[in-house]
Amino acid sequence: MYVSGYGNNPYGIEHMRFDDDADFPEIVKNMPHIAFEVDDLKAELEGKNVIIEPNSPSPGVIVAFIEFNGTPVELLQIDRSIAEEGI
Repeated sequence: MYVSGYGNNPYGIEHMRFDDDADFPEIVKNMPHIAFEVDDLKAELEGKNVIIEPNSPSPGVIVAFIEFNGTPVELLQIDRSIAEEGI
């Protein structure tokens, strides 16, 4: 997986690319997704179709993916007291 761009543009757009053998659901590897910051990730995931379980890609950030109406959606909970600047 390759990630670039989030903190490097005025729109907060992040580009993600995946190797064919990357261990991610095909829906995430092959479809664009949108991300939302939430206050309580655990509560937001209740009753949802979770396709990537909560994980921490960097300090202070917990992310998970759900599938909603055939679209991958990324949900992020950020602790800004320890997350790197620009997140």
